[in-house]
Order: sequence, then structure tokens, then C-alpha cells
Amino acid sequence: MTLNPADDAFAETLAAELPDNSLRRAEPRYLEEPRGRWHGSSGWVALPRSADEAARILRACNAARVGVVPFGGGTGLVGGQVAPDTPAPLIVSLQRMSAIRAVYPQENVLVAEAGAVLASVQEAAREAGRLFPLSLASEGTARIGGLLSTNAGGVNVLRYGNARDQVLGLEAVLPDGTVWNGLKRLRKDNTGYDLRHLLLGAEGTLGLITAASLKLAPVPASVGTAFFTVESPAAALALLALARDQLGEGISAFELISRQGLDFLTEKLPEVRQPWPAAPEWCVLIELGLARGLDPASALETLFETALDEELVSDAIVAQSEQQRTEFWAVRERIPEGNKAIGAISSHDISVPLGAIPEFIERGAPLIAGLGDFRINCFGHLGDGNLHYNVFPAPGKRREDHVNQREEIKRTVHDLVHAYGGSVSAEHGIGRLKVEDLERYGDPAKLAAMRAIKAALDPAGIMNPGAVLRG
Repeated sequence: MTLNPADDAFAETLAAELPDNSLRRAEPRYLEEPRGRWHGSSGWVALPRSADEAARILRACNAARVGVVPFGGGTGLVGGQVAPDTPAPLIVSLQRMSAIRAVYPQENVLVAEAGAVLASVQEAAREAGRLFPLSLASEGTARIGGLLSTNAGGVNVLRYGNARDQVLGLEAVLPDGTVWNGLKRLRKDNTGYDLRHLLLGAEGTLGLITAASLKLAPVPASVGTAFFTVESPAAALALLALARDQLGEGISAFELISRQGLDFLTEKLPEVRQPWPAAPEWCVLIELGLARGLDPASALETLFETALDEELVSDAIVAQSEQQRTEFWAVRERIPEGNKAIGAISSHDISVPLGAIPEFIERGAPLIAGLGDFRINCFGHLGDGNLHYNVFPAPGKRREDHVNQREEIKRTVHDLVHAYGGSVSAEHGIGRLKVEDLERYGDPAKLAAMRAIKAALDPAGIMNPGAVLRG
């Protein structure tokens, strides 16, 4: 469907309907994404201060058939926030809609506008004696609207679920400018189709999220963190089962880390303090959050003793202070930074059934080796089956030396994921990077339903054109 550019004439007409300083020329930061693969078309940026202003913006875009690209914190890794192949769209940033509208501690609910930065939402919850459990490396920059639109994951999914699991209600503007006032705080609401879950994870292709009612959780009375050294991913998976048997829902995070990732840190980020004299081949970072009266250090020690008896682990280091706990998490959270410094040829955000993970890793290595001399850094959220499976050049080589192999590597990894009934996008979304992958691996019935929903809600095709589904 043909769209028109957000040119100066359109901007002049739109500006007349909005308060002063609501429109400005698109700065470079609105036209880039972290991996540098795409650059958006230069145009205008709209900065609404309310759902009503956002509605006026979308209404004008719909009438003029101007594409709309919602922009959150700009941290997305699949190109959902830029539109390189569309006539200059109107970028809509909700950075001015950043208020925490209300907190209801007794209900475990917080109402935030879509432009609120995740760290600010976490802090507001802490001030109320509660926890907002969504946590990821970009939480100081990522905004709630973008996180919900991409159904972000992070390190606490094992216990608390993905972003969509943290939402009770939404306020959103539909493509025709209609405001959906769905900011309910209800845990039960069986009144027809759930528009909330339709918009969550839609990546801005069905509407613009402007606010959300978010679930809060009790703050664990005590937290324990430890590294366990394991022989293999199979041993790590068995350790997860044992930990669940012993600790139940007390496990907040269970992260698998390979030696390759630790070696990258040593090479590129030597200031990151690692707790071993020599990095293990495989290890697991475990975090517990327990109720009052329970001792996480003792629970971790008991887990280690049992796992040692069952020959699942060979060593463990339990954090003895908050500083050491922070240092442990720095090892995990800076692995992506080490990866970036090395330069991945092809990065993959995948998930497979838990029981298939060891075999997937075992089969993947020789398949990649058959394509050339490469290094694999496989790490991620083992507890929910989400791995970051990234392929790097051999020492002395650069990723630019293998640009012509990127697609072949990606296809090899994704074909293997599909063979195990997995997903080629576990937590980052589809964006523009994985549109072809969705078409290749997606179920035809699901894709047909998605296209029908898109056509029904956005017949002009203005919402984030080119993302998730082809125009």
C-alpha cells in the first residue's frame, strides 16, 4: 500500500492541531538503531504530551496516509524503531509522556505512561515497598511502551514471566485515532477479546501504547546469588530441575554462561572482575529471592551439596556481600558488551524446548564448523529456554571478512531451531530483521490471521510499515 512522506506541508498542517513545540526535525538518534544495520528516512518527530495529542497525531496520519514509526528508548535489536524503505514517516516519541500516574501498593499495581524509563518504574515500585520484576541490561534507557510493544524478556522471566505477564491494562491509540481506555487494574476480566494481549508484542503495528497498568510483586526479604560450575549444558539443565525441586518459585534467575563469553570479557573488558582463577567451560549464575526467615546462602549451599553428590557440579561460589553479588551480575550483563567489542558475524535470539537445549548446542557446533573457522558464544536464560547463540570470526579475523556468510550462518542456526520446534525470536521481536524468518518458519494459519488483524485495525497500513509483516 502506497504511503505519503511526512514532508514539510504535512508537518505544517499537523502542527496547527498541536501545542507549540510538539513537532521537530528528526535528529540522528531517531534514525539509528544499536547495531547500525539500518538508518531511517529523515522526516519529522512528534512528541505528544497526552493520549489526546497522540490521537490527533494518528488521526492526521491516517487521513494523509503517512506512515508512523513509534519510538521508545531506541534500544531494540531487530530494527523495529527505524524505517529505511518507507517514504519519510512521522516518528512518534512518547518521551514526554513519562509520568508514574499512580501506585497502589495494596493492590500490587503501578500505572505508568509509555515514555517512562524502566529504571524509573523500578524505583517508583521500590519507594512503595514493592518490586517491578522486569529487568534487562538496557533498563536505564528502555521505555515501558517499547518494552511492552516488543514483549521484552530479561533475566527474571523464569519466575515472573515476560513483559506481557506484567500488564493488567493498557491505554492505547488505535490507527484511526480512537483512544482505547483500557487502563483497568483487574486480575479477572472476561469481557470478550483481550485487546491488551493483541497490542502487547505487536511492535507498534496495530496501535500506539500510551500507558499501562503494571503488576508489582513483593520484594524478596533476602536474596542470594551464586556461580555453579557445571560440566555441560546437560548438567546445567539437570541442575535446574534439582533447584526447582528444592527451591520452587524462589529461583529468580538461572543463566547459562560459556567459557567463550568469559574469554571475550578477559580480552576486551579486563576491568570486569571474574570470580575464578581460570574460567570454567560452562557455568550457571543462579539468583534466589526468598521470603522472610529463609536463608538464601544456606539454600544455595544445600543445593550445591546435593548437586555435587549427583555429579552435576564441580564448584560453587556464593556471593558473600551485595558488592560481590553486583560483581557476579556484572559478569553476565556485560557479556553482550564483550560480544560487541569482538564483532559478531551473526547473532541469534532463539528458544527451544528445555529438554532439547543440550542436543541443540551439541549439534550446532559442528554445523557452524562446517561453514568455516568460527567461534560460538552460547549463553542466556536457560530457565526459560532462551539462548543467545552468536557466531564470531576466528582470532585475527574481523566480522567484515565474513559478511557474505552471514545469511548462510543464520539460516543454518534457524533451520536447526525450527527442527526442534523452537522460535527464531525468543525475546527481541521480529522488527525488520526477521520478517523473512517469520514468513519462512511461521505457521501459515497464524500468518493469515495476523494479516487479517492488521488489515482490520490498520487498513491504511500506516503503523510501523515494514515491521513484522510486509506491507
